[in-house]
Amino acid sequence: MGRPRTNDDTVKERLVESATEMFATRPRESITVRALAAAAGTSTAALYSLFDGKDALIGEVRNRAVVGLFRDLSAVPTSADPLADLYALAVAYRRWGREHSHLYTVLFGGVQTFDPSGTVGAGDPVRPLIAAIDRGLSASVLAGDTTSIALSIWVTLHGLVTLELAGALDAATGEATFRSTFLATLRGWTPGVPVLDYGSKS
Repeated sequence: MGRPRTNDDTVKERLVESATEMFATRPRESITVRALAAAAGTSTAALYSLFDGKDALIGEVRNRAVVGLFRDLSAVPTSADPLADLYALAVAYRRWGREHSHLYTVLFGGVQTFDPSGTVGAGDPVRPLIAAIDRGLSASVLAGDTTSIALSIWVTLHGLVTLELAGALDAATGEATFRSTFLATLRGWTPGVPVLDYGSKS
């Protein structure tokens, strides 16, 4: 009888899950290959066999976060109102961050950057945001440049979600702050254009 396989998909999933939690709650430099393997109930040899080291495992965790966020943002339907679409994307972003707190922290925790002026790939989570902003500019309901607007929106959302995940805002305060702050951000980029209280419809 042959030896049981130790480097299969089950072990791979355990490593990814353990790494996600560890990288979201501990400094990266403090996490060793041995600690990652132990948390997943496997050996360091398995980790190297499946991922070729810690950096590749981090990359896999981050890639899954990117895929998940892109999937949720891409699922937001497009309407005839680009501002309503931006609000709906903001709702989806916030919901994903709250429901996937560890992945959110890994994706945007300190060392990650957001560069809407760079090349936007087909699976980049910023793509739906850029598309909605461009529709708003074309319809003259937004005024400015795409990069500045995208950064402004992301800074607003990231600050809010980060505070919520840290427990600094209770549920009611977080909801009210999200609605008022995001609508205020939109108004800053919509001179002379009425911004409806989209939050009252959600």
